[in-house]
Amino acid sequence: MDTPITRAEHDEFRRRMDEEHKRQNARLSALETGLDEVHSLAASIERLAVSMEGMVKEQERQGKEQEKQGERLEALESRDGEMWRKVIGYIITAIVSVTVGFIFSRIGM
Repeated sequence: MDTPITRAEHDEFRRRMDEEHKRQNARLSALETGLDEVHSLAASIERLAVSMEGMVKEQERQGKEQEKQGERLEALESRDGEMWRKVIGYIITAIVSVTVGFIFSRIGM
């Protein structure tokens, strides 16, 4: 252990260490690039989640509005139906009244 190394051995050791450092630096750069991509992807996913949440709320709001609109339409349709039923009832009542009146007039009452 006490024997000193030669200059050539030292240069060879230094050269190998520099190569190892370059290789590790390249690996670290690749890891940093990958990490940046992961952060970018996470931010995009977060924006997508917020956007989807807004879309869901909008769909729920539209669904409630459609439900209310359907109820109003049904009320309007039933109102028209009730009106026609009343009209038909009045017409039938009038026909029956005229018929009964005609029969009573023939009988002499």
